[in-house]
Amino acid sequence: MKKIILFLGLICFIAMSCEDELNVFPEDSLSVPTFFNTEDDFTQAVNANYEPLRSLYNSTKPFMTEMSADNTYFARNTAFGATETNQDIADHSMITQGGITPNGNVTNYYRTLYAIIARSNQILVTIDDAEIDAAVKANVKGQALFLRAFAYFDLVQLYESVPMHLEPVLDREGAALPLTSEDVLYGQIVADALAAIPLLPLKSDQQPGRVTSGAAQTLLANVHMVLEEWEAAEALLKSVVGSGEYMLMPNYEDAFTGNSDNKNNMESVFEVQYREGAEGVQGNFMYNFLPRPIEADELALLFGTPDAQPINGQGNNIPTPDIIEAYEEGDLREDASIMYVLTRESFWNDGVYPIIKKFVEPHALHNNHGMNFPVYRYSEVLLFLAEALEEQGKGGEALPYLTQVRTRAGLGAHTGDLGDAIFRERRVELAFENKRWFDLVRTGQAIQVMTEFGDRVINNPNAYYFPVGVEAAGNAFTNIRERYALPAGESEFNPNF
Repeated sequence: MKKIILFLGLICFIAMSCEDELNVFPEDSLSVPTFFNTEDDFTQAVNANYEPLRSLYNSTKPFMTEMSADNTYFARNTAFGATETNQDIADHSMITQGGITPNGNVTNYYRTLYAIIARSNQILVTIDDAEIDAAVKANVKGQALFLRAFAYFDLVQLYESVPMHLEPVLDREGAALPLTSEDVLYGQIVADALAAIPLLPLKSDQQPGRVTSGAAQTLLANVHMVLEEWEAAEALLKSVVGSGEYMLMPNYEDAFTGNSDNKNNMESVFEVQYREGAEGVQGNFMYNFLPRPIEADELALLFGTPDAQPINGQGNNIPTPDIIEAYEEGDLREDASIMYVLTRESFWNDGVYPIIKKFVEPHALHNNHGMNFPVYRYSEVLLFLAEALEEQGKGGEALPYLTQVRTRAGLGAHTGDLGDAIFRERRVELAFENKRWFDLVRTGQAIQVMTEFGDRVINNPNAYYFPVGVEAAGNAFTNIRERYALPAGESEFNPNF
């Protein structure tokens, strides 16, 4: 017995005295110390940092930032029933209690943004010590800083106060941080974007698809616009304009990519990259934006896909009568942005629906396309600059930037108040690009606009894609709020919710 006790004691002594030596990471398996060493390692890591954007823009972000506003609505399919996670977004009828909601879109958006943040943090805590080329190091670090700022910017605009993680999460306790105030979050977003700008190359020097100094300046200007810091926004936007790196495409419809061409064109400041095929980097957002049911031959006619298959369910992101009416007579953007399709099996009127045309491109594989999704275009830079100048009482300086955008659209001088004209121009120029909800919130118009929109839907449901005799849900537009509640699923892990 004594021998056994002595033996166990010896094992414990060795284990304690050799604790440091036992913390060895296997050199033949991937871990933080063994992976982040070479330029290729960091390139792979930053590539992975962009990956969550694809799932975000395929469905969740358009639903929560476009279909939540008055530009698009869902198309009711009475044979299928309701899709609550999407319909409740469009109807502003989400179940919310104690500041949390079980809505699946809210959860997916939140978790996807934190996936971007987590990957950014892993790069940022290791990159400074890496013995790699200085230019590569700066570029990778700048991209990670931009993407972290971008993710937190969406989080603070959508949820207001969220936990702020600036280092990798190593345990459950580290994951359950308290909520951070808006002011602190915005301070970090500004700091990250400011740090990214000098680290990132110009567009002409950067690999296509990666963020650039111009993209970081535009992001930071966007932040200043939300904070109503007009002078700071003006300086950044004038730098982007003066860089000579961007210009408007001659035709509005050419600003948007084909399935395999015209990507990252001269108007593109930043866009989410997709590629058709079996590699897992394809898009399918246009399939999520269609009325349903829709038959195989109707899809084949629309997309040219030889393997088209019928799809059912509930349609999403269908252009509303309101956005169609918002285009001025002669505006070339209307025909470039909206087209009409016939769905024979539809329960709504004659089955002819408007759909988002700017993302309709021929492709070969069903539910698998390669069009990129625009995040920032140069036209938005011009409209931001016009707005920043107008807000400072510099209407004469603002007008040429607005005029550039309107001239391409085939329009003449604006009418009425200049500030109102710029706001209206943003709506039609950037329609279906996930800007409308953010614009309504930052200008303080969200509650009023959506209340009035809700009244129109409730009073005339057939005009908003409900079959004759079918009314809007009883709880439609009963929970209109500027910020989304936090996801209930996350509250199980974080007691601070």
